[in-house]
Amino acid sequence: MSLSLVESFSSIEDPRVERHKLHKLIDIIVLTICAVVSGSDGWESIAQFGEEKEDWLRQWIALENGIPSHDCIARVMARIPASEMTDCFIAWVKSVADLTEGEVVAIDGKTLRRSYNKKDKLGAVHMVSAWANQSGLSLGQIKTEEKSNEITAIPALLDLLEVKGCIITIDAMGCQTEIAAKIIEKKADYVLAVKDNQKYLHEAIKDYFNEATASNKPDLCQLQIHEECNAEHGRIEVRRCYLSTCLATLPDVARWKGLKSIGMVESQRTFNGRTSLERRYYISTLEGVQIFASAARSHWGVENSLHWVLDVTFREDDSRIRTGYAPENFNIVRQLAINLLKTEPSKMSLKKKRFKAALNDSFREKVMFLD
Repeated sequence: MSLSLVESFSSIEDPRVERHKLHKLIDIIVLTICAVVSGSDGWESIAQFGEEKEDWLRQWIALENGIPSHDCIARVMARIPASEMTDCFIAWVKSVADLTEGEVVAIDGKTLRRSYNKKDKLGAVHMVSAWANQSGLSLGQIKTEEKSNEITAIPALLDLLEVKGCIITIDAMGCQTEIAAKIIEKKADYVLAVKDNQKYLHEAIKDYFNEATASNKPDLCQLQIHEECNAEHGRIEVRRCYLSTCLATLPDVARWKGLKSIGMVESQRTFNGRTSLERRYYISTLEGVQIFASAARSHWGVENSLHWVLDVTFREDDSRIRTGYAPENFNIVRQLAINLLKTEPSKMSLKKKRFKAALNDSFREKVMFLD
């Protein structure tokens, strides 16, 4: 049974002292979410949305002292611990998402570029998010101080999620023995990109595929091959995916819990008479080349369907929100808005859905899971 927004976020403890509570915390949170779904990208536009839609909002929240000012909204959202917002976000997602066996969950980080604070000498906030590719939903997110700390953030994020039976894909930053072990602990599979941060592993996989593909005897190398071709807009792309369960040449195989295969994706692109070739390497728990190929390709869904949408539709890279927990909390609200809009089944772009939600009370009500 899906939870309403009020049910999902009512458990957050109010960080304010009693005498400063002119507006209920849940009122401020629900107002913020409704406004962001309806096109607001900052505190002033959230307050303005509240003023314009106060009668509609009163059906769902008390607003005993009217609409809070934009300064009030900003102060409160900066003080709510982001971990509590994340817990409520994940509780709501679990109530609406039904992840299927074998669903690809892509984990990737994104820097909130303008969230740095020169005055307090604070760098930009970096968020690590999990994206369910088939469901088209953000499953959760966690903050790191900088990109290099993704290594510790990813296991912490996995601890919050229910991913049993899923395939976890992560770029080379996440190719760590501890992360592989955590994924196995969560009873999931993995496809982890390998680059020079795992130098000896990378060299061994690269050497193996160079020899195996040159031998013309793929069966002797336990090599499975899957090829896809795509031609559009004058560009031709041929993707060849190779998978092998031969691990004898790899260093320290026992350190990688659950490891069953190594993979290579070779992308050959031809455009305007020029051809380029790119090869990417992976370790995996998967043993079939087609499911490996699908998982490796699906990883880019987190870039195209989450990060790109945050930047283009929700203008996240232009946001100057930077005080306290506000950058993380606004990122969480944006991701919740994406989920709410994607869950609504009509065939419109998210940009058009936001515009319709701003204009049409019935449509907004349908999107918002307020009942």
